[in-house]
Amino acid sequence: MAAPFFVMTSRQRFQAPPRASVGAEVFARPPLADWREYAALLHGPAWPDCAALEDWRRRAEEGDGNARPAFVAQTPELLADGLHYEQRIAERGRLATREANWHDLFNALVWLRHPAIKWALNARQLAGVREAGPTRRTRAQCALTHFDEAGALAVCADPALLAAWDAHDWPTLFRREAVAWGTRIIVRVFGHALLEHALRPGQFLVAKTLVVRADTGMVAALARGDAVAAAALDRTAAGLIGRGAWLADPQELRPLPLSGIPGWHRDNSDEAFVREAACFRPLRPGRTYPPPRVMA
Repeated sequence: MAAPFFVMTSRQRFQAPPRASVGAEVFARPPLADWREYAALLHGPAWPDCAALEDWRRRAEEGDGNARPAFVAQTPELLADGLHYEQRIAERGRLATREANWHDLFNALVWLRHPAIKWALNARQLAGVREAGPTRRTRAQCALTHFDEAGALAVCADPALLAAWDAHDWPTLFRREAVAWGTRIIVRVFGHALLEHALRPGQFLVAKTLVVRADTGMVAALARGDAVAAAALDRTAAGLIGRGAWLADPQELRPLPLSGIPGWHRDNSDEAFVREAACFRPLRPGRTYPPPRVMA
């Protein structure tokens, strides 16, 4: 039986703040603090153009040997090729990028850091476009888009934390188990729209999350920024996405209110916050989540 399709509809977009209005304190708090190696692109009044992004792309490829699509300014001339966005990336290696735009800048940063995952998403999205056409989406395409825009990867070494998460027991997950964050569980934000939302201080952030099970050594390695551990996580995620073991349906994605993680929101030191803030929703009757995948 063919997968059901969903007609694409427009909706009001989040309005990012002007670049000059974003203070340094915004970039000092997670999740944006975790992208500090790109401070030269994120800070200051001047937007990086595609030529600057291309310099970063070339250096990244020289460093790890992984290809990324070229960052090309999105102009009427570029779009006149008639190609779908994903098709242009896959077939011509060109990523249409709006300059002076937070959303597309963060998308570029994710390509710089996580090329294997982005290529896996692109390949699956292109297969969906060829199946459903350019104006409709399969459930898999919806899942892929949700993760691409608002996704995060969680690595967890403690089944008890997952049990609390499964139950939407936010006080236990974020308050009583506060010391677990960075030692027994860690989150890496992937979605570029989620990073864009983080530009507004106090914004409630909820990630659509995929979970990997690993030991505490892997969690600790990721917490200290170990490049080998990060590459292993990317390979695991890219492999699962690429072969369709992940992101066949939006229901696979676990909501995680990032605002509850210690240090991620200015107000989350009070347990009342995780009980009352709008982002901490109770578990919907009948809702279940798939078990975590094992780190490859």
